[in-house]
Amino acid sequence: MSKEKKGGIVYVLENAAMPGMVKIGRTSRDSIEVRLSELYSTGVPVPFDCVYAARVADVEKVERAFHDAFGPYRVNPKREFFEIEPFQAIAILRLVANDNVTPEIQKEAEKIDVGSHPGAEKLKSRGPRMNFAEMKIPEGSMLKFSRENIEVEVISHNQVRYKDREDYLTPITKDLLNVSYAPATATHWMFEGRSLRDIYKETYFEVR
Repeated sequence: MSKEKKGGIVYVLENAAMPGMVKIGRTSRDSIEVRLSELYSTGVPVPFDCVYAARVADVEKVERAFHDAFGPYRVNPKREFFEIEPFQAIAILRLVANDNVTPEIQKEAEKIDVGSHPGAEKLKSRGPRMNFAEMKIPEGSMLKFSRENIEVEVISHNQVRYKDREDYLTPITKDLLNVSYAPATATHWMFEGRSLRDIYKETYFEVR
């Protein structure tokens, strides 16, 4: 006898204190605030941010598929943390999503510890600012956004053009994600099939 499908929410979270990792899990809408509070334990200095969350028809099946697909990148078999880029998980979740509930979940995440936001911003801002010229991304290049079919054009060493708007990449990313916090910008964009985060790390932190 087949197991009855159970709908719920599958989420992709990131934490400023854990660069390079995402948390993939599931919950019900009624318990999301409780789940986020549980994740923000004494062992985590700042709360998690929701980069994508969707309501799915069979939450257990979808979560299991994620764990199978990204098993080789799992940090600990007993924990749902993976060393992948957020866009990798988002691309799959979008295929099975019935409803994008990211803004709702992020609002819940922002309630967990309002006073922690300045600390999270400081963690995200560590390291040199992105400089497209130094990262060998020439003017006129197109950067692709992780979540939708959206691109921006590089117009200088530190600014891009989105439609008729010329601005820095972080505020544009913040608006596209519809969040109030400053996101980990580089994890949400790709250049020629590569994550900006990887290009950033190679440019500024690679041992030569």
